Amino acid sequence: MAPATLLTRVRAQLTVDVDSMDPDVPARHSTPDHNFSDMTSNQAIVYSEAARPERAPVLNALVAQIRSAEAQLDLDTQLSDALDLLTVLLAKEVFPYLTGRVHAQASPSAAYDTEATIQHAKKLVALFEANGIPKSRVCIKIPTTPESIVACNYLERIGIRTLATCLFSVPQAMAAHQAGCLYIAPYFNELRVHFEPGVWKEYADTAREHPMGPVIGEIVALYKAIGARTLVMPASIVTAKEVLALVSLRSDHLTLSGAVLDELAASADELPPPGSEPAGETKAYVKDINYLENDGAALKEAFAADAETDRRMKDALRIFGEMEAKTKELLRAALQA
Repeated sequence: MAPATLLTRVRAQLTVDVDSMDPDVPARHSTPDHNFSDMTSNQAIVYSEAARPERAPVLNALVAQIRSAEAQLDLDTQLSDALDLLTVLLAKEVFPYLTGRVHAQASPSAAYDTEATIQHAKKLVALFEANGIPKSRVCIKIPTTPESIVACNYLERIGIRTLATCLFSVPQAMAAHQAGCLYIAPYFNELRVHFEPGVWKEYADTAREHPMGPVIGEIVALYKAIGARTLVMPASIVTAKEVLALVSLRSDHLTLSGAVLDELAASADELPPPGSEPAGETKAYVKDINYLENDGAALKEAFAADAETDRRMKDALRIFGEMEAKTKELLRAALQA
């Protein structure tokens, strides 16, 4: 039997998912006893993976398919379709290592458009099904804006499972529960930490001192108090120390990058004693608010009253939009070569 690592100890406490579209990552961290449940992705992960020379075969196959099937269509349509197909084909290479779902993120350009979000989610699910991954093994990640949480509610009612992402607040979490989302992904670190040097900060007592520690603790406590079926899957995790903080906050899942998985697997440290971190407290007022009615009016008010959540959402959507544009330029060059 292989010696226990910090990764195996974390896996004994909650479900570990892989936040990567590189199949080598789940391959090196899968064992007969431990597999990954889900694979999460977003526009930044798609771009970083597509730009790797090792992914050239996937890119070449995609270009050949688009040229054959869509030669009569304009270039913008080809690029849009190629982007979605690329997302599906990259996910398909990780799929054999999963017991659960592949996640693909709706376009940030649709984040404030309910109908556009719905249509993109449907398109992605259809592409997965056309490439051998059934709807029952797919989850669509959707930024938790007022307009898109209404889209989540509709998609859940027609059998498309959703994850409310870019989530930074308790009202967003309550809205996701009301929408029936399968998961929420509270960002432990705002997205900028992965792109702007100097933004990430280390804390001596991560669970208590990190700004998102109390927020996630409060969400977990709220969900427990109301019997929510939506699962808490924190994302945007930078270090093993942050993982330990989130274990102490009793999340259901954690989605982890290759770098964080490697760090956990290389450590033989023990987990902190259970119960060493306080659970969050619930704010009763959110239980009495319907965040979905009137096209998400109450969630719009919550954003207006919370400048930090509003800024973090706008920053995340801007970065994802930039990454999507970079991927399209990569695809444009390939299609015009």
